[in-house]
Amino acid sequence: MQSRNSRLNSSALRGAVDLAAVKAAGEAAQKAEQTRAERARQAAAGDGPALADYPLVLDVTEETFESEVVQRSAEVPVVVDFWAEWCGPCKQLSPVLERLAEEYAGRIVLAKIDVDANPEIAQQFGIQGIPAVMAVVAGQLVPLFQGAENEANVRKILDQLIAVAEQRFGIVGGAAGGGEGAAAEPRVPADPALEAAHDALDRGDLAGAVRAYQNVLSDRPGHVEAKLGLAQAQLLQRVEELDPQQVRADAAADPKDVPAQLRAADLDLVGGHVEDAFGRLVDTVARTFGEDRDAARLRLLELFEVIGSEDPRTVAARQALARVLF
Repeated sequence: MQSRNSRLNSSALRGAVDLAAVKAAGEAAQKAEQTRAERARQAAAGDGPALADYPLVLDVTEETFESEVVQRSAEVPVVVDFWAEWCGPCKQLSPVLERLAEEYAGRIVLAKIDVDANPEIAQQFGIQGIPAVMAVVAGQLVPLFQGAENEANVRKILDQLIAVAEQRFGIVGGAAGGGEGAAAEPRVPADPALEAAHDALDRGDLAGAVRAYQNVLSDRPGHVEAKLGLAQAQLLQRVEELDPQQVRADAAADPKDVPAQLRAADLDLVGGHVEDAFGRLVDTVARTFGEDRDAARLRLLELFEVIGSEDPRTVAARQALARVLF
């Protein structure tokens, strides 16, 4: 995986989150950072719990969400599995996630949330269907996928999550028998201009992030991370003032209304419904011509950049787009 590849399927730890939760996520990130610093101090002094002492799979409720997910995400990526007893696909996916959590031996923690017992959490995350899997890293929400993905795809997504958590936030989790006291590998020196852009994006200064990424690209036009960061910031700018209910109503009322479909696709992606966003735009390309088709195609290519070219969902959507075009 390339450096900070797609800052996690592009959400990269700031990107595709439910905008209603952006402010709360920022506050949680600050709190998580404080928790991580305190835990590091405790580990150095020998009076804090080792990460290996934490359960790798746990059930989470509305009462324990902050302590078990938000605060813990300062030390290790927390993968959140939204499920319900009546959900057949959940019963296929959950054992895969549990097995991988054990296999990854502390590099992730799996938090399982029953949406029937904890409807408020599901609502806050914008869950529209289950199974749905998100992550929390340093207090920030990272949509991963919806539906019963196969184990190979889940493994790739988790590997991206772990790599981005380390490269972007210095969160390395731990291995069995390791814990926070384990020596970390030296990190590659940061690019100050790029870090300034990332920092602007992380704190929600979207206009500042766009300018900063554009500054990097003016000096290095082919810079992959800067292009990705710019695409993320511009996506968030586009949806920042949208009324989600109105956008979805407009899109449903007229499938041939291309601007409405573009807005709805942006919201789909920001809400973590990647396949829905891609499918909507592929369908729009299929039913339009001329400038309308070009607009839908170009927006789809932009969203591909946000998610990352190696993501299996991008690969599948590219194939679908090619079938429509050719």
